[in-house]
Amino acid sequence: MIKKIFTSAAFVAALFQISVAQTKIQTGVWRGVLKTASANEIPFNFDVTTTGNSQQLYIINSTERFKVTDLKTKGDSVLIKMPLFDSEFKLVRKGKQLVGQYIKHLGEKDVPMDFVATPGQKWRFFDNPARADRNVSGRWSAIIGEGDGRDTTVGEFKQTGQKVTGTFLTTTGDYRFLEGTVNGDSLYLSCFDGGHAFLFKANITDNNTITSGQFYSGLTGKTAWTAVRNENAKLPDAYSLTALKPGYKKIDFTFKDLSGKPVSLSDARFKNKVVILQIMGSWCPNCMDETAYMVNYYKKYHSRGVEVVGLAYERTKDFAKSQKAVTQIKNRFNVQYPLLITGYTSNKEETAKSLPALTKVVGFPTTIIIDKKGNVRKIHTGFNGPGTGKHYTEFIAEFEKLTDDLLAEK
Repeated sequence: MIKKIFTSAAFVAALFQISVAQTKIQTGVWRGVLKTASANEIPFNFDVTTTGNSQQLYIINSTERFKVTDLKTKGDSVLIKMPLFDSEFKLVRKGKQLVGQYIKHLGEKDVPMDFVATPGQKWRFFDNPARADRNVSGRWSAIIGEGDGRDTTVGEFKQTGQKVTGTFLTTTGDYRFLEGTVNGDSLYLSCFDGGHAFLFKANITDNNTITSGQFYSGLTGKTAWTAVRNENAKLPDAYSLTALKPGYKKIDFTFKDLSGKPVSLSDARFKNKVVILQIMGSWCPNCMDETAYMVNYYKKYHSRGVEVVGLAYERTKDFAKSQKAVTQIKNRFNVQYPLLITGYTSNKEETAKSLPALTKVVGFPTTIIIDKKGNVRKIHTGFNGPGTGKHYTEFIAEFEKLTDDLLAEK
């Protein structure tokens, strides 16, 4: 009888293990595809891993591995909630594939995109791309958009064989880690970071000219782009784009922190301190790159007399919704400095209205550097994240040299 009981228990345990295994997602590299309203496909890769009874995945963009831990399975259903940007995947299993929607929550509305993922596919655009007839490695002067939306940018790419990595730098930041392929005389680049889905397609007319480009962003975004090789291409000085209005030396505000407590620059904790104001939003990928840096910067300089304050401009004025989104940032990056809910949206005119001493706000993030006397010394627009390579390290060196100089002032 005892033997039968043990045998029965082992059988039940085995069934449980089989049941758990069946609910898990296949481990390894997958190829995911988001479909735009114009039926173009934005591909990216992700790697699923298992630890014990839990699973997580890493979204792959060039050298970046974006970790996602909120992954739930129940029967044929799979729910993946992104750690930032208030977005999620609602999927079902169809054979070996996962099929469903990626849903981006935008304040008062949701924007869904059709999505399908296939396991075991490590390629991004083509399983067997054609031989590359061109090489785009180097620096390019690029124009993205048309008319009033025209943006002069700098493209920097590295090509090995058919594989291309790189980014576009703009006055308000960069397009993060782009990855793709040169297929014959055509260029394909994409990026997905949980909140932004980008696809760049173009013809490489010759080794110095890129034409007929189309840039797709999210469900409906679409605009033209072109580029010419220019190793001397550069952007305007990021410290020259935003300034104080004539007659102003200081800036002030009173906004609520995540617990609802008012915080002002006139508070005692900021007196005789170098203060860094980070104009940001939970929806902004460059702001996330800056926050990741600011967390370490704060650890390095706080004890020396530096304070950092994040001013969040969300897609909604609803405090509770904004609080939820900004709390995700705080938890994701373990932010130890105060993050404030401004109550203003990310509309640039409204953002500038909330800080009337500023002439304008050109983009997110914008970083305001204040000296120990409370005077604004510099205002930096945008942020060159780790996807920009040397530009990222150069910014850190310059920014920390400025901090050292301000701390040394009497």
